[in-house]
Amino acid sequence: MVVLVSGSGTNLQALLDAVEAGGVEGYGARIVAVGADRAGIEGLARAERAGIPTFVRRVPEYASRAEWDLALTEATAAYEPDLVVSAGFMKIVGQEFLARFGGRLINTHPALLPSFPGAHGVRDALAYGAKVTGCTVHFVDEGVDTGPVIAQGVVEILDEDHNDGGAALHERIKEVERRLLVDVVGRLSRDGYRIEGRKVRLRDE
Repeated sequence: MVVLVSGSGTNLQALLDAVEAGGVEGYGARIVAVGADRAGIEGLARAERAGIPTFVRRVPEYASRAEWDLALTEATAAYEPDLVVSAGFMKIVGQEFLARFGGRLINTHPALLPSFPGAHGVRDALAYGAKVTGCTVHFVDEGVDTGPVIAQGVVEILDEDHNDGGAALHERIKEVERRLLVDVVGRLSRDGYRIEGRKVRLRDE
């Protein structure tokens, strides 16, 4: 898999740890490259410390968003991944990337989709007065957080979560998100899968 990051790379680290603990055969996957839309971030440093190739494609370096998307697509495709994991990658990919990696691009979102899509899932769940929220691992399609759901994890919203703008809640969601992402990537890699409309089925289901 190729993992795409934009920041500290904690989800990337969880995947690195899983591969190291289980080995490629035990876990079912290995990371062949890490890409980013920014240079000088900890996510890239994590990859470099692990001896994994990296690449950076910054949006401002291209004349249009479409040209950036093509460059990102070509850089990712060079490693011939079976899966691409958006692990805190804060850019929306375009038509070229989806045409190449549709059905193979995984994203995480800090809410129980289809509730609270978009950039402020934690804040929106608190503002709505929801009693539970969580995280979703899903395949990416042309919409924003609208792709088929692979797995979800539930996190209870506590009264005190309204006192800090959702910071503590977001941290609890991230803990569940990391475990869920590691589990999902391993299962998809080991067992195979198929997408039937909005349903994602593992090979043994």
